Amino acid sequence: MKIRGGVNLEFLLNEFSFEKANSEQKQGFVLEGGSGSGKTYDIINFLLIYCQTNYNKNKDILIFRETFADLRKTVLKDFEKILRAYNLFDDASFHRSAPVCYSFMGNKIFFTGLDSVGSHGERHDVIWGNEGMELNHEAWKQLNQRCNEVFITDYNPSYTNHWIYDSLITRPDTKFFRSTLLQNYFLPEGQRKEILSYEPTAENIKNGTADDYMWKVYGLGLRSAPKGAIFPHVNWIEKMPEGNYFYGLDFGFSNDPTALTKICLQGNDLFVELLIYEPIDSANVLADAIRNCGITNEMITADTSDKYNDVEMCKDLRNLGLNIKKTSKAKGLLHRIGLLKKHKINIVYNLNAKREQENYKWREVNGINVNEPIDKFNHFWDSLGYGYMGNLTNTFGF
Repeated sequence: MKIRGGVNLEFLLNEFSFEKANSEQKQGFVLEGGSGSGKTYDIINFLLIYCQTNYNKNKDILIFRETFADLRKTVLKDFEKILRAYNLFDDASFHRSAPVCYSFMGNKIFFTGLDSVGSHGERHDVIWGNEGMELNHEAWKQLNQRCNEVFITDYNPSYTNHWIYDSLITRPDTKFFRSTLLQNYFLPEGQRKEILSYEPTAENIKNGTADDYMWKVYGLGLRSAPKGAIFPHVNWIEKMPEGNYFYGLDFGFSNDPTALTKICLQGNDLFVELLIYEPIDSANVLADAIRNCGITNEMITADTSDKYNDVEMCKDLRNLGLNIKKTSKAKGLLHRIGLLKKHKINIVYNLNAKREQENYKWREVNGINVNEPIDKFNHFWDSLGYGYMGNLTNTFGF
């Protein structure tokens, strides 16, 4: 089998020890880089070589993303494309129903998402977490503790703070490599030109395609935060101070997360901790989750958009014994944002809170920021705003 790969594959083959693969010395690889640098293709090629080297050894390889739907559209599609390019694809070897699996050279390669992981055996010889910036740290740890030989993750560095930087790259058994599209000689020219159009050159600025953040992350593979963040300057802390706490609640149902925040004001310092961040469409389930956070009689100021099918969240939560009031939205979103901006905001570090802090941005029209937030990455901020309005301005709805 003749493999055609790029710089990431060269790195993996140079740094990976096949002699150690069956020993107790786990090996780890983190591939950071821009879009189009060939990370996904090269990791797939590496796994094919791994299977070839371990012919008929019944190795168990797990490939996953945050959701299986995203994995199916990306890695699984590329995997089949690469095998067909080598004339190695065998439809009979492809088990397309859960657990999705491909048998290759006497080994098994499983494909899943963290939203459905656990559908097959727990032991893995190799795990590969694609798009590592999306992955939940606890889920990764659970998978990696059942991994015998090799762990791999790759990503575009679209955040400046992440558990991968703090807990994975720093491991003594982890080797790190950064790549860019400029090193990928196999990248189609159309994709190359699109990414190069982000570079802030005079021509790209004139054409309106220049984007400093996009170029840093997807062109140069450098860690950066998006421009136009509504709350660009916050202070990350380890825990909440002692004080008088109040709470804000933004409802999410089948798709958007429900966000519950714990808030404390001391002087001009606003302290906040994200307690709940997941879709919850049942008042009973939400009430249990709130009580599990240690909240019993404390007042919670909630979103007025609380109806879902036949459920009226605020009413049902009150009936379940919780002290819920609705905030008033009469003065609008910009008023809430303006109130929060008057304070120094201190946030207990949390990946979901960090993601919203970096991605909650002003909307752009023709490259110009306008005085209107995008309606995304705002669940944490809305819950904070509702809690602030209800408890510090006594602004309630009904």
